[in-house]
Amino acid sequence: MTHPRPAEDDRPVLVLGPNPTPNGGMHLGHMAGPYLAGDVYARYQRARGRKVVFSTGTDDSQTFVLASARRLGTDPQELCRTSTELIREALDAMGISVDGFGPFDETYHATVIDYFRELHAAGKFRLRTVRLPYLERTGEFLVEGMVEGECPVCLTTCRGGLCETCCHPNNFDELINPRSTVDPRDVPTVREATILVLPMEEYREQLTAYHEKWAPYWRPHLVQMVRDVLSRPLLDLPITYPLSWGMAAPFPETPGQVLNAWLELIPAGMYTSSYAAARTGRETTPGQLWLPEEDTRIVHFLGFDNAYFFALAHMALLMAHGDRYIRPESVLTNEFYELESEKFSTSKGHVLSVQDILKEVPRDLVRLYLALTAPEYQRTTFTRAGLAKVVGERLAGPWNRLAETLGKAVANAGGDTISLPVSATGRSLAATMLERFDFHYEMPNYSMNRAAEAILAQITRLGRIAATLDGRGLDEEPDAWGDLFLQVRTLLAVSAPILIDLAAAARQAGGFDGVLAPGAFDVPDVVPFAPPLLPVMPDSAGER
Repeated sequence: MTHPRPAEDDRPVLVLGPNPTPNGGMHLGHMAGPYLAGDVYARYQRARGRKVVFSTGTDDSQTFVLASARRLGTDPQELCRTSTELIREALDAMGISVDGFGPFDETYHATVIDYFRELHAAGKFRLRTVRLPYLERTGEFLVEGMVEGECPVCLTTCRGGLCETCCHPNNFDELINPRSTVDPRDVPTVREATILVLPMEEYREQLTAYHEKWAPYWRPHLVQMVRDVLSRPLLDLPITYPLSWGMAAPFPETPGQVLNAWLELIPAGMYTSSYAAARTGRETTPGQLWLPEEDTRIVHFLGFDNAYFFALAHMALLMAHGDRYIRPESVLTNEFYELESEKFSTSKGHVLSVQDILKEVPRDLVRLYLALTAPEYQRTTFTRAGLAKVVGERLAGPWNRLAETLGKAVANAGGDTISLPVSATGRSLAATMLERFDFHYEMPNYSMNRAAEAILAQITRLGRIAATLDGRGLDEEPDAWGDLFLQVRTLLAVSAPILIDLAAAARQAGGFDGVLAPGAFDVPDVVPFAPPLLPVMPDSAGER
């Protein structure tokens, strides 16, 4: 199997962001991972002229909603409503370019139910009597976000169903020292319940083949986790739970039970991608874009803490549908993003929301710093000192000096519309920039870290060239100026997926047209222009 060369792969692409749980707003730890990564990738694909559908939508059925609502003393449905507003506000504020944010509505419900009804009718599920944590005081079972204990694999504290640290499942009564997440003083007993499960072992061969095919193109931590899980017996996957919160399971064998909320997310992706496609002008039925005849590729961005479900459980469910649906070709995970070297914690007040940081710092500066420090391969941290230093000394300051040098040269030329020649060397340098950024933005090498670092490096390099020309007229060194203006245009184009506001201002100033098609910068001449300036942080106004 060979991976298609990115420059030759012009298939339409479905970009899936994880479905955020509406049990609160969105902090920088959420944004620095899959949402910004998905946005930058989608923007680059659009600039290359490819058809893109980028979607997400909330995950209202999660027991984390119920647990959070009880701790807050509020109604869970009201918590979903207010949290969804905050989540959408945060995505909009950060410029996350989802084509559609699918609502949790009747169509969502019908899509999920139909997806599981087809599997039930095909006999894919099995009845199992299992032992689940049970709280005698309230008379309810505790699963997923309602219970925590120690992981039976790595012994760290985790919630029911999945360990966020090692990403191994812990089904049924496997948690060590279980306790309620609403009130840790509530220690559950264990009670039997008969539920429906998917026997994952029946899909071992297909799962192994799928991951062996794509492992060379995925990040190593995900590959390591999958191999670790596959080296052990695969646990039965709970399809239903005896709970009061969630989507009612439509199966006669399990009356009064609900679907496992984690398993909604693939049919949810089918629904949100269809919803988003409609907002780009194409009406489809839910799941249509996932059919093989659509010749679409799926790129899924998510946190590593959820990777078991997306890389194994969801894949098994897709395989249970036979060859009806395509499967993701790229699953990009990120690690945890910390705040000042401590884990984000809403309950402890150690949190920084998207809305709050954008009140203090211009959006492009935040996007660049998050892209530069995103936890792609290991835990990283957000620090205010780091943000100020990077955007002041490496981004806004150097860029503004470069832009001012070019702007002064244009002004000294008297504002006449002239063209400057571009040498073969200048065109070659622009082509090299395009090729390098294509490497950073495309699969399987996609990396916001490296793209952001390359932006900063190119600003520094072009700033040095501009400094040697500063004070000379455009007519004195037309070839050198022409080469510089072409490369600045190229830099604006390749940085546009991250520096979205600078790109918008540059388009208005005639800096570039937003197109990144091959050959777009292979030109014999260039019209000089005054590049826009980047805003500076309030406490770094002197960094110019």
